[in-house]
Amino acid sequence: MASSSAASRDLQKELEAKANDLSKIQKDISKNHQVRKKYTIQLGENELVLKELDLLDDDANVYKLIGPVLVKQDMAEANANVRKRIEYISAELKRLDSTLRDLEEKQNSKKEAIFKVQQRIQSLQAGKDKA
Repeated sequence: MASSSAASRDLQKELEAKANDLSKIQKDISKNHQVRKKYTIQLGENELVLKELDLLDDDANVYKLIGPVLVKQDMAEANANVRKRIEYISAELKRLDSTLRDLEEKQNSKKEAIFKVQQRIQSLQAGKDKA
C-alpha cells in the first residue's frame, strides 16, 4: 500500500510538471499572437503607404519623418524602402506562423501526455479503492 501512495505522489508530481510545461507553451502562443497582431498592423500600414506612393507623380515631393524633423526623400528610394519593409514584415509573419504551428503541436502533445497521466492516476486510485 505504501508503494501505491508513492507511485501516486510520483504521478502527481509528473502531472504538475507537465501542467507547468503546458502553461509555458500557452504563454508562448499568446506572445506569438500579440507579436503577430503587431506585424499584421504594420503590414497593413505599409501597404497603405505603398498605395499612396503609387498614386503620386514621379516628381512629387516625399518626406520622411526622422525624429522631430521631416527630411526630403527621393521618390524611388521611398518606394524601395517601403517595399523592403513589406517584404521583411511578410517574412516575419511567415516565421511566426511556423513557430505557432510548432507551439500548437507541442501544446497538443502535452495535453495528450497530461491526459495519459491523469488516466494512470485514476486507474491507480481505482485499484486502491478495490483493495
